[in-house]
Amino acid sequence: MTAPALPPEQALRLPDDVVDAAVTWSVKIDHSPSTQTTRQAFAQWLQADPLHALAWSRIGSVRSDLARLPARLALDTLQAAELQREPARGSRPGGRRQLLKLFSLAGATAGLGWVLHEQAPWQRLQASTFTAVGEQKTLHLADGTVMMLNTDSAVSTDLDGALRLVVLRRGEIRVSTGADAGATARGAAARRPFWVHTPFGRLQALGTRFVVRLDPGRARVAVQEGAVALYPARPGANDGGPALVHAGESRWLSNTGSAAAQDPGFEADAWVDGVVAGRNIRLDDWLAQLSRYRSGHVSCDPRVAGLRVSGVFHLRDTDQALRFLASTQPVSVIYRTRWWVTVGPRP
Repeated sequence: MTAPALPPEQALRLPDDVVDAAVTWSVKIDHSPSTQTTRQAFAQWLQADPLHALAWSRIGSVRSDLARLPARLALDTLQAAELQREPARGSRPGGRRQLLKLFSLAGATAGLGWVLHEQAPWQRLQASTFTAVGEQKTLHLADGTVMMLNTDSAVSTDLDGALRLVVLRRGEIRVSTGADAGATARGAAARRPFWVHTPFGRLQALGTRFVVRLDPGRARVAVQEGAVALYPARPGANDGGPALVHAGESRWLSNTGSAAAQDPGFEADAWVDGVVAGRNIRLDDWLAQLSRYRSGHVSCDPRVAGLRVSGVFHLRDTDQALRFLASTQPVSVIYRTRWWVTVGPRP
């Protein structure tokens, strides 16, 4: 059956996951052996939605650069698990919608750099599961673990070996570890350890529920139940062993160690319920948190950055949250474009 025609008003809308998929298919086609299975899968993806064909045509101008990717990077990318099942069309309208900027840049190489950095981070290409900006996803793993991905996140999982492994490549997850389905059949002592690897080190779950979030240069680990052991990537010679994070505690994990994390005022796992919740939060911190769930940029004027915000704010409509802010605080919210918002003092 022929896919329906793309309505003119939607011709420029390219959701993040569609652009990511187009870039990934380009890498697969140019760097992996051409098999009938791959060709059929690509044809099915291309025909499944008019947006797929549009994304493929738009990315055509940088395909020659994608084909010249370093072999090591290409091989790492091609080790990724199969593409995720495509979400229902229209379930996440909008996305970044900025792929057109690629064609205003000087030359295909510059365009390639932009699309890889802004539209299809390599963390997503290497991941087995990812979310777009503003999207959240719940996974029920084979061992009984329930894992939720927050906005703009990417993970890989491996549950087939002697341990259970999750690699957090981007963003934030909440993990409720399972009892390791099948452990009884292997024997009482055969319950496998559960590990999460990050760019800054690894952590072992000790029968627990916890949140891990990647920030620049470090990861924040917040535990709601049980405990988590932290292992920095490059511990010092006098390191005293793993730091334990207990229920109600948060710690930073960096390459060389860990440190207690100051309470930012947010409930670490409130996002699981689709909200930002907290008390006495600095306005600039609140805006930084909210901006994670919308495409574009939200800036805060230093003159109002220290104002305090409390409450529960829904993430499904960040524009509504900004309107509520303007009605309850002495601030103005100025939309310079749809993707550039400035919060400053009220005139």
